[in-house]
Amino acid sequence: MDIILSILPIVLLIVLMLGFKMAGDKSAVLALICAALVALFGAPALGFAPQDFSTAGIGWAFVEGVLKAVFPILIIILMAIYSYNVLLESGKIEVIKKQFTGISQDKSIQVLLLVWGFGGLLEGMAGFGTAVAIPAAILISLGFKPGFSALVSLIANSVATGFGAVGVPVTTLANEVAANGVATTGEIQVISAHVVLQLSLLMFVIPYIILFLTDRSAKSQPKNIVLALLVGAVSLAVQYASARFLGAETPAIFGSIAAIIVIIAFARVTARKNKVEETETEKYSPKQIFEAWSVYLFILFFIVLASPVSGPISGFLKTTLVSKIALPIYHGTKTFNFGWLSNAGLMLFLGAFLGGLVQGVSVKRLMAILGKTVIGLKKSGVTIISLVSMSAIMTYSGMILVLATALADATGTLYPLFAPLIGAIGTFVTGSDTSSNILFGKLQAGVAQQIGVDTQWLAAANTAGATGGKIISPQSIAIATASCNQQGQEGAILRSAIPYALFYVVVVGLMVYFLA
Repeated sequence: MDIILSILPIVLLIVLMLGFKMAGDKSAVLALICAALVALFGAPALGFAPQDFSTAGIGWAFVEGVLKAVFPILIIILMAIYSYNVLLESGKIEVIKKQFTGISQDKSIQVLLLVWGFGGLLEGMAGFGTAVAIPAAILISLGFKPGFSALVSLIANSVATGFGAVGVPVTTLANEVAANGVATTGEIQVISAHVVLQLSLLMFVIPYIILFLTDRSAKSQPKNIVLALLVGAVSLAVQYASARFLGAETPAIFGSIAAIIVIIAFARVTARKNKVEETETEKYSPKQIFEAWSVYLFILFFIVLASPVSGPISGFLKTTLVSKIALPIYHGTKTFNFGWLSNAGLMLFLGAFLGGLVQGVSVKRLMAILGKTVIGLKKSGVTIISLVSMSAIMTYSGMILVLATALADATGTLYPLFAPLIGAIGTFVTGSDTSSNILFGKLQAGVAQQIGVDTQWLAAANTAGATGGKIISPQSIAIATASCNQQGQEGAILRSAIPYALFYVVVVGLMVYFLA
């Protein structure tokens, strides 16, 4: 009964979205209410709720969920879409589109370049949905169908999420499983390398799936296989070297840049080999190119400035103007913290705003675009706030722990095979690789000690599996539908993504089990 009640909110969410094809915002609100009712009546009655969990705790868990949803998730989503809307307003998106199409007339190469290369770079810099929202929107502007654009963006936004937002998920995981709560540089590097190894096969498979979905013709498959192998090999080599010797901050960023170079080189070589006639493409001056890319160049500059790479500058930003809220549900000195200067949302806003000015958009118009973007995200906002709040209630009432423990007890020595599934469940519920690591990192380490498996290896399995859960996380689905203007189609997009997410988690499970 503990398990049935604990899984009920998640099952309800899936049934409403898939079975009844209910909109994401309405489904999420009902799932949130269900979680609150289980926490209020079921958890105390059956005794799986912590002893200090009270009725008031449900309310404070909801408050924490709202805070976490707004700061920084919704702010980052808002600013990511705002940056794209600025490009639309200035018309410079047309220059970027023509440059992408100028690289190759091959649609599959265009898609892989956008969602795996550019999307991975965005994930490494900002995370929190930017790698879904921006590439999907650009694909639609290039003429691809909204459903396809959402699906390939979701599938591509998987491997890189373990090192998203300058490595926050892995750094958080390392701290969770460290003996004293603060991981050393060496421990972070080891776990980072483990994550890359566990995801290594998927670095070849996911690019091929993206290429296949774009072009399913038999004659294109040899080319697709070769390109997937090249991109996978380079991504794996660069990400592993970055993880093992630099840590969690740079694998996604450097790996994506390397992949972009390989894809462009492949496009050039195959075009010459096949004697493809170059279409007449408009030539742009360096000034025009800078103006077109200024939004993303400024975003990259500010993201790097706020990252650990900048050293003392990053330290200053992270310790200045930090709001700390002590909620009654917290123990000891724990507080909810939000850095006003160090969060990725501010970096995205500054990049978009300054880039917009460079592109000739007035301050008044830039603020009007921001207001319009806020209004356009109403439904997605309701969805994300409801889901994060549901996650908080399920965590504090003991539901999440019941589900994870039941899975661990049921699998025994085969647990490494299923360890990534726990991470995927965490991301599915919370929408965040980081949150999944917070929820289950210590559990994974504890089970590893019981069954005699390397603690860091099994901890890494949590974030590796979490990257697969990201594909079908309702929050990611909400971001995809918002950026593709497909609100109300969450169920359809989720149905199309589920097979790929299940395959992904199975592959990671096999890698974790056989390499353990």
